Amino acid sequence: MVSKKKKPTSELTSDPVTAPGHGVLVRAANGDVIRYDSTGLVMRLSDKVISDIAMRLNPAARAQPAAMTAPGVAPRRADPHEHLEGIDAWDLRVEGDWLHFTAHLPGRQGVRGYRRLLDGGHILADAPGPLYGILGIGGPRAALAEPTRCAFPQHVLAPADDIGAVGHAGVERAAVTDSLEQLREMTHDALVAEVLLGWQMDKYQALPLFCVRVETDGSATAGDLAQSVAFDNMIAAAGNLALAAARLGKKPKLLCITIDFALEDMSGSAAQYRDGILALMTRAKQELGTLGFDDPLFVARFESGSSEITTAAAIEGQWELAWNHGDHRFVYAAPGYMFAHDDYDRPTDAARREMAQMTAAAVSSDDPWRCPTFFLAEQSQADPRLIRVTAQAMSDLVIDANDPLGAGDAAGFRLIGGGNGATIASVRVDPDDPQALLITCDKAPEGDDLHLAYAYGAAPRPGAYPANCGAVRDEWCMTGETGRGLHRWALPSLLPVTQGANDA
Repeated sequence: MVSKKKKPTSELTSDPVTAPGHGVLVRAANGDVIRYDSTGLVMRLSDKVISDIAMRLNPAARAQPAAMTAPGVAPRRADPHEHLEGIDAWDLRVEGDWLHFTAHLPGRQGVRGYRRLLDGGHILADAPGPLYGILGIGGPRAALAEPTRCAFPQHVLAPADDIGAVGHAGVERAAVTDSLEQLREMTHDALVAEVLLGWQMDKYQALPLFCVRVETDGSATAGDLAQSVAFDNMIAAAGNLALAAARLGKKPKLLCITIDFALEDMSGSAAQYRDGILALMTRAKQELGTLGFDDPLFVARFESGSSEITTAAAIEGQWELAWNHGDHRFVYAAPGYMFAHDDYDRPTDAARREMAQMTAAAVSSDDPWRCPTFFLAEQSQADPRLIRVTAQAMSDLVIDANDPLGAGDAAGFRLIGGGNGATIASVRVDPDDPQALLITCDKAPEGDDLHLAYAYGAAPRPGAYPANCGAVRDEWCMTGETGRGLHRWALPSLLPVTQGANDA
C-alpha cells in the first residue's frame, strides 16, 4: 500500500508572485477568463463567441480568413515557370496573396502541397491546423544551435526578420513581421518541432506548421531576465506568431515556452532564483493573455551542472520550482545530468537531439509530466542507520542496476554535513511503498547540518556525463535517435535529514 506523501518543508516561502495591480476574477481550466489590471477589466472570449459576434455585426461575412480567396472569386491557375522557375511544381493556383502548388522539395515530408507569397519570400508547407509556436528564453547557453538544415524545412520556420531561430541576444529590439522564413540553424526549440513532426509522420498523421524563436541576453539573475530585452523580444515573437497565423488564415497556438536559465543565475539565493522565474512566468502569462493566447506551458531542464560550478542555491531553487510553481503550467522535462557533454561542458549533438526528444515527450504527454522528485529524508528512530526518502513520480521507482550514467554504488546519493564520517552502504526501493527509497548507512549519521544529496556534490570524474548524476528513475522509457534508452531520471535534490516517527 502506498503511504501518504508528506508536504515538503522548506525555509523558502511559497507565496505566488503576483504583479501589483493585476489579478484574476474568473478562471477556467484553460486559463483566465476575466482579469483586471491598471487599465480596467480584461475579458477573454472563445473563438465561437468571437465568430458569432462577427456574424451579427456583418451577416455577409464568412468564417473564411481575409488572407484567403474572397467570396465569389475562384482561384486562378498560374504558370509554374512564371512564378517558380527551376522547381518541379504543378497544380499552381493563385488565391489572394498566396501561390499554392504541389511539389517534391527537399525534406522528409516528400511530395505535398506548398504555398508562397506572390510577392516572394520563402516556400512554406500548405499544412492543416493552427500555426504552432515554440518560443524560448534564457541565457547564452539557450542560443546554442547547430548550423544544419531541418528535416522538415518548409514546416519549421521563424519570423521573417532575417534573424533566424536564434534571436537578438538582447542587443536590439525585435521587428514586427507577419511573414515566415526557413531556418539556417537548429536550436533546441527547432529540434523539438522536428521531433514532433517526425512522430506525426511515423503515425501517418497531419504535419502542421511551427514557428520557433529563442531569445537570450546576459541577465545576471532570473529576476533580471523577467524584465529584460530578451523577455520583450520573446513577447514580440509571440505577436509575430499571431500576425503570421492571421496572414496564413490560421489560428495561432503557443505549444510551449522553454526556459533555459539556471546555472547562469548569480544571485546565490534559492529564493531569489525561484521568485525570479515565477515573476517571469507571471509576466509572460499576462502579456500573452493580452495577445489572445491561453496560459502557456513552461518547460525546462533541471541543471545539475558540474562539481566546479554548481551551487546549493541552484539545486534548491530549481527543486523548489519543481513542486512549488503556483498556478503556472510548469514542468521539468528531464534532469540535465542524463545528457552527454563534450570537453567544453557543452551537450554533444546527439545529446541535443535527446534533449529535444525529452522536451517533446513532456509537451505531448497525455498526463501531467513529472520526473521523480524527492521530497523528504527521514532518519529512522528504530534504526538510526536507515534513512527513508519519500518521492513523487508517475510510476514506481527503479534503481537502474546497469548504472548507465556512472552514478556509483550509492545510486547518486551522498551525505553532506555529517560530523562522524558515515557513508551510504546500500540503496533500495521500499517494498511497502514503490515511490520511496530506503538508504542504509554504515553507521548512524550525525550532524547538525546533515543533508542527503542526490545528483549533487560529486567529486570530478572522467567521462562524458556530468559529475553530478544518479541512477534512480521511474518505469517509463523511450528509445532515442541514437538507440539509447531515454528515461525519466530523478531530479537532483539537497534534502535536510529530519528525525522520523518512532517506528520501533
